[in-house]
Amino acid sequence: MSSTPQIKIPATYMRGGTSKGVFFNLNDLPKEAQVPGKARDQILLRVIGSPDPYGKQIDGMGGASSSTSKTVILSKSAQSDHDVDYLFGQVAIDRPFVDWSGNCGNLTAAVGSFAISNGLVSAEKIPENGICTVKIWQVNIQKTIIAHVPITNGHVQETGDFELDGVTFPAAEVQIEFLDPADDGEDGAAMFPTGNVVDELEVPDIGRFQVTLINAGIPTIFMCASDLGYEGTELQDHINNDVEALAKFEKIRAYGAVKMGIIQHIDEAVQRQHTPKIAFVSAPKNYISSSGKAVHADEIDLTVRALSMGKLHHAMMGTAAVAIGTAAAIPGTLVNLASGGGEKKSVRFGHPSGTLRVGAEAEKINDQWTVKKAIMSRSARVLMEGWVRIPGDTF
Repeated sequence: MSSTPQIKIPATYMRGGTSKGVFFNLNDLPKEAQVPGKARDQILLRVIGSPDPYGKQIDGMGGASSSTSKTVILSKSAQSDHDVDYLFGQVAIDRPFVDWSGNCGNLTAAVGSFAISNGLVSAEKIPENGICTVKIWQVNIQKTIIAHVPITNGHVQETGDFELDGVTFPAAEVQIEFLDPADDGEDGAAMFPTGNVVDELEVPDIGRFQVTLINAGIPTIFMCASDLGYEGTELQDHINNDVEALAKFEKIRAYGAVKMGIIQHIDEAVQRQHTPKIAFVSAPKNYISSSGKAVHADEIDLTVRALSMGKLHHAMMGTAAVAIGTAAAIPGTLVNLASGGGEKKSVRFGHPSGTLRVGAEAEKINDQWTVKKAIMSRSARVLMEGWVRIPGDTF
């Protein structure tokens, strides 16, 4: 029987967008966890409370959903002309696995706030009152993100009247710019890994589907709701209580990942659950959101439902919103067609919790589509700060 005392690690529990996560300053982690590897993964798993065969994460900080089983490690940036390095770890709930393959767009909204409050941003950049522009290097995807954080009396302003569907209370608005959000590739077709805005994807024993495969924000497989037998207005219970449907989505996701070149064989998908995402779209429709709020077709450009870590997301992942905005801006994609077609600079889409607006600046250069940036607004708030405790023999 182990009687090893617990150790405590400085940490901050934050909400960013429609997600929550445990934030660490890299230098506060035990020395063994300040570099990538087994010790770091073991510590984060124990902090969050995974793996949990009960699926509840009762013995940790996780909230038993993909939106709340998240960790962030921040440090002063090693990149020139950047303020902070942002590393995101998506912690599996029922398996001993931390996925480092992608970014969390929602928690990005909290990165600037944490960086300012924890001395990772130079004091001369922080106004007494106004907006502090924080330049973030997203380590997982090697991209630049700009966060515009409101400052009042020299401190991060967290309260305000900005409302975000999927979050109960209003807060201060944080505008996020994802610069050059598409994947970088020498062949010029990296945003669309096959070179096409629409492909056919054949999935054994399930069927053949039209898909848009895009690397922007996060690798995403877009499908038409009608091809899957859905309206596009479904809520979480409709999908997440259907074991057969979830297995079908995972199989489609695995075959889509192979077609995108993300993995070589479908069996590898189980070790890469964070990417790619899978989503389905439809033309605007009336529906009632999960909060009981009515969403009217004339208020939105399209509906989108997306899955994260094997379950339908309760709102929309921030990185998937970037993919939606980018795909909507490019004529001919399934997202663009669902929103009415043509060139667009922004769209408002309906998701299970309500609506969200996202903009993207797309242009065609040498017959290839590129996107300079995608923009959206989120909010963030510190929920608790202090220390997390884990058994000393965790790592």
